[in-house]
Amino acid sequence: MNTKTKVILGIVAALVCLVIGFLLYTMREQMRESKQMLELAEMDKLEMENEYEQFAMQYNEMKTQINNDSLVAQLEMEQKRTEELLEELRRVKSSDAAEIMRLKKELATLREVLRSYVMQIDSLNRMNEALTQENSNLKTQNEQARQHITNLSTENESLSDKVAIASQLDATGIYAEGRNKKGKAAKKIKDVKKFVIGFTIARNVTTSTGIRSLFVRITTPTGDVLTKGGTFAYENRQLEYSIRKDIEYTGEEQSVTVYWDVAEALSAGNYRVDIFADGHNIGTTHFSFDK
Repeated sequence: MNTKTKVILGIVAALVCLVIGFLLYTMREQMRESKQMLELAEMDKLEMENEYEQFAMQYNEMKTQINNDSLVAQLEMEQKRTEELLEELRRVKSSDAAEIMRLKKELATLREVLRSYVMQIDSLNRMNEALTQENSNLKTQNEQARQHITNLSTENESLSDKVAIASQLDATGIYAEGRNKKGKAAKKIKDVKKFVIGFTIARNVTTSTGIRSLFVRITTPTGDVLTKGGTFAYENRQLEYSIRKDIEYTGEEQSVTVYWDVAEALSAGNYRVDIFADGHNIGTTHFSFDK
């Protein structure tokens, strides 16, 4: 074997080693990114399971607080539906994004249904209280009326916890896109100069009005959060947020749009947007970019 042949073989061997090294590095990075995204999805799935369990328990409690057979039957049906969806969620893998999103939408629907029953039962309790007050002038019924009012007071204290859940805000119609320097939609990550995120805060007559702080969290394909250092409280810990938006909420449907000016190097792939309010995750969406 002459010297020239040896040199060529040496170069080929070096190139093979470089290619193998690059492939191993790429595989490690992909595995790290997949693990981070899976951890976020698992956290999201666990929160949904907790809410489903809480809803099922509340339906069971409400059945013991009313004497209306028709309403009890409706509550039993909704409780059964909630428990069935909970079992579906427990069987779903955290990596099944489409199924997780479907069950999250089901959860939002269940919350609306629960709100309607809370309001219906609260209305019945108010009617009973009014009737008791009308009969309070009758001496023979005074003691019965006082006992009835005491019972209603206890029931209303229990319902106050359910009203807190029913008053949670919901973000609907969420969209997110990147825009180039001309303000037009960009498909390639290298052209993105700004993220635009829009959504609607749904109408909710059970919640309090006034100034509400919304926190938008943008997670990159590598699992990093786009942030300027701000944090907010969520499930007994502090999470970083990308954008904070304070709104004057009146209880009616309200459109919100926020922006993130891109000043960092970004990678192509799937991005995730989570919206939080009052310590709850009220909406999530995903969007992606090509290289």
